[in-house]
Amino acid sequence: MKSTNSDSNKYPIKKYPTIGVCGLDCGLCPRYYTVGPSRCPGCCGPDFFQKHPSCSFITCCVKNKNLEVCAECSDFPCAKFKSEEEYQQVKESSSYPSYKKVMPNFNFIKEYGIVKFIEQQKKRIQLLETMIENFDDGRSRSFFCKTAAFLDVPILKKSIKKANRKIQMEKINQNDVKGKVKILKAILNWQCDREGDL
Repeated sequence: MKSTNSDSNKYPIKKYPTIGVCGLDCGLCPRYYTVGPSRCPGCCGPDFFQKHPSCSFITCCVKNKNLEVCAECSDFPCAKFKSEEEYQQVKESSSYPSYKKVMPNFNFIKEYGIVKFIEQQKKRIQLLETMIENFDDGRSRSFFCKTAAFLDVPILKKSIKKANRKIQMEKINQNDVKGKVKILKAILNWQCDREGDL
């Protein structure tokens, strides 16, 4: 049996709050990286139920079946994913278009398992955190979250390395965040155009 939420013993906590029960990439969402009271702790994370008191996906998957994600359910894909009305709940709960990755995330989990998915997601999260730490100008966080969700890990790594090389070649001061972010965003935009993702 999973442990229970410290705020309310009636709600089980998921082991991996960075992946939503519904397949959203919570660990790559701008709200997950917001500073302040509007920060989302990830799916079923600390204080999650104060911010999101009702979710039919959590009720069915976590509370009733004690599963981590819908992809682990023997009934998946169920009516929630076949019904445009239910699937719309996933789209509306996301603050950026990560719902496009829901089915690819679930397909990966079904084929390779949740642990392998989390390993891959951690790589994306680390790259995202590198971008936020070194290139965030206060307006680019959502863009970095989108690129971390949609571009392949090797492309993200190469893009950050390429940006760092260009910053050195152009002798841009490390404190010049606007200059640095302009270079990285240009590289990432080019990659996204090439991949057709954003």
